[in-house]
Amino acid sequence: MTDAPASNPDMGRNRDTLDLAAPAPEGGACSSGETMREAARAAGKSDILDQYEADYPVGPHDQPQSMCPAFGSLRVGLRMRRTATVLSGSACCVYGLTFTSHFYGARRTVGYVPFSSETLVTGKLFEDIKEAVEGLADPEQYDTIIVTNLCVPTASGVPLRLLKKQINGVRIVGIDVPGFGIPTHAEAKDVLAGAMLQYAREEVAAGPVAAPAERTDKPSVTLLGEMFPADPVGIGQMLEPLGLAAGPVVPTREWRELYSALDCAVVAAIHPFYTASIREFEKAGRPIIGSAPVGADGTAAWLDSLGQTLGLAQSKVDGVKDTMVGAIKGALASAPINGRITVSGYEGSELLVARLLIESGADVPYVGSACPQTRWSDPDREWLEAHGVRVNFRASLEEDIAAISEFRPDLAIGTTPVVQHAKAKAIPSLYFTNLISARPLMGPAGAGSLAQVINAAMGNKARFDKMRDFFEGVGTEHAAGVWEDTPIDRPKFRKKYAALNEAARKAAEAVGT
Repeated sequence: MTDAPASNPDMGRNRDTLDLAAPAPEGGACSSGETMREAARAAGKSDILDQYEADYPVGPHDQPQSMCPAFGSLRVGLRMRRTATVLSGSACCVYGLTFTSHFYGARRTVGYVPFSSETLVTGKLFEDIKEAVEGLADPEQYDTIIVTNLCVPTASGVPLRLLKKQINGVRIVGIDVPGFGIPTHAEAKDVLAGAMLQYAREEVAAGPVAAPAERTDKPSVTLLGEMFPADPVGIGQMLEPLGLAAGPVVPTREWRELYSALDCAVVAAIHPFYTASIREFEKAGRPIIGSAPVGADGTAAWLDSLGQTLGLAQSKVDGVKDTMVGAIKGALASAPINGRITVSGYEGSELLVARLLIESGADVPYVGSACPQTRWSDPDREWLEAHGVRVNFRASLEEDIAAISEFRPDLAIGTTPVVQHAKAKAIPSLYFTNLISARPLMGPAGAGSLAQVINAAMGNKARFDKMRDFFEGVGTEHAAGVWEDTPIDRPKFRKKYAALNEAARKAAEAVGT
């Protein structure tokens, strides 16, 4: 059956109209997120959303501009051995998430449980998920199956908590990772890491568990937050003279490492926003220290904090400090960085990078992080502010771009749109995730590691000026290019179709709510 034309007078309705002069709806593009949030609460997800609001407060901004949060938790699962991943959400979301994950090197199948309006509203979707998990639970292949609700199933109240905790000896971990409840993909990594730590902690409390593949007889330091592979090795060398060992990095690469992570002397919150994970470690009775052994000052302060927490002899700590700080200062002196640099990103290690740049000689007036401020980030924030840095947590794209205009740096480090803006202004720039995170930062190995790529980028300023001059006058935005007749801007058309697109998007997101 098809609708009769809207202009048919017999239909008793007027043609759809759109008042272009009317103000935009209150809430703008984020109002659909609020609709889904209300639907999720009505569907019984209030406790989960309340916990997320406590763990990941948004601050002055509703949500930083980041990729879909579920990308973070998806990547954590895909990096774990003997772990299956199942997504439940809109097909377009699942396609985008799996495409991005495989683009970043995940060579593993991602399970998907599709749904229709009927299966969503009748509860059949949960039965489909349950059936899929039961069929996948093969102990010969998997230790764990991770099931993730995306936005629409979360808003519709699909109850993953009702899944069995174990099937055929395979652990089942169900999590909700909605874009309207978790601000960034970095924090979604914590959602899954915390859920797995909770499961592993309860296993340990219930009785003996499988021994980790690698064990140390020394007290260990669990490292919280994703790190460049060389950094845990360097930290281990730093800890050895203290009679300590570097423990696993959380998120871990296999399930049994979670037991080792929990069986530590202290947890180093290298990435200080892993709130759910820290909660599980505290329930296990493990102390937490913030910051990281980055640069001379950072390394000295971190070793002091470690020694005080574990009651180590100060003379032993001072001996390691003297050795490490001397080596770090030498490395920094041999690879100086001279220039003004703004730093922004959504990985959570932005403050650590800024510290290292400053100790390398750079002028860093601004650091923006999409992640929140926590008490574990206070040591880095206080050090940076003492060095004249404006530290902006939950930074928006607009604020990061405004910092470039305000401080006119020699180099901008940031996310893709920040880099794009800087290059359009002929300012050299580097993408934080691929070019900065992919280098060691800790201890002597980290000192000077950024200098080569930073100095090379700043050395390209003349090339950017040349490109800007070459393309001068070709137009921007709607008039970009070379034209015989320059296109006329049509702002009313853009506004009209932007409003129509937004209405269609809200309708699609609200399916099943």
